[in-house]
Amino acid sequence: MKARVSTLLWLVAVAGGLPAASAAHAGVFDDDEARKAVLQLRDQFNGFQATASQRIDQSSRQQLDMQNQLEGLRQEVARLRGQNEVLQNTVDTLQKQQKDYYADLDARLKKFEPQQVTVDGKEGLAQPTEKAEYDAALKQFQSGDFKGAGNAFSAFAKKYPQSPYLPLAQFWLGNSLYAQRDYKGSTFVLQNMVQQFPTHAKVPDAMIAIANNQMESGQKAAAKKTLETVVSKYPGTEGAQAASNRLKTLK
Repeated sequence: MKARVSTLLWLVAVAGGLPAASAAHAGVFDDDEARKAVLQLRDQFNGFQATASQRIDQSSRQQLDMQNQLEGLRQEVARLRGQNEVLQNTVDTLQKQQKDYYADLDARLKKFEPQQVTVDGKEGLAQPTEKAEYDAALKQFQSGDFKGAGNAFSAFAKKYPQSPYLPLAQFWLGNSLYAQRDYKGSTFVLQNMVQQFPTHAKVPDAMIAIANNQMESGQKAAAKKTLETVVSKYPGTEGAQAASNRLKTLK
C-alpha cells in the first residue's frame, strides 16, 4: 500500500513540478496528504481548462462580433450603392427633363421670333402672326367682304409698318376701297404704296388701279397719263400690256 502511494506521489510531484528531492521523500506522506495533492492537481487542471475554455469562448465571440460587423459593413455598402444608383437615376432623369424643357421652351420662343421670309421676291423679317393675319384679310377680300377686308388690311398696315407683306396689304386695301367706291381713299393708299415701294412687283397693277379710280372720278386725261406711264416705265410686263389694252379703249 505504501509502495503504491509512494508511486502516486512521485507522479504527482513530477506532474505538478515538485522538486525531485520532495519526490524522493514522498513515502513519508500518508494517504490523506496524497489525496490532497491529487485534488490540488485536479483543481489546477480544471482551472487551467476553464481559463482556456473562457479564452476560446471569448476569442470565438470576438470573431463572431467581427464577422457580424463585417456583414453589417457589407450591408451598409450595398445600401449606399443602391442609394447612389437611385440618386444617379434621379439626376439623369432631372437632367433629361431639364434638357427637354429648354428644348421645348426654345421651340416655343422661336414661334414668336421674327423669321426670314420671301414675299414677291423680296426678303424680310416677319413676325409669325403676320402671314396668318394677312392671309385672313385676303380671304375676306376674295369672299367679297370688301369692307371687312379693308378694315383688316388697314389694321395690318398699322400693326406691322415694317412687314414685308406691307406693300401687298396696301395694294389690297386700295382695291378694297375701290370696290366700296371710295375712289379718293383708294387713290391715296395706292399712290402711297407706289412711292414707298417703287420697285415692287405690284406697282404696275397699283398704277392701273389708280387709273381706274381716275376714270371712275371722271378724270379721263389723268387716267390716260397714268396708263401711259405704266407702259413706258414697265415695258414687257403684264402690267404694261394691261395698261396698253386699257389705253385702246380710251381712244
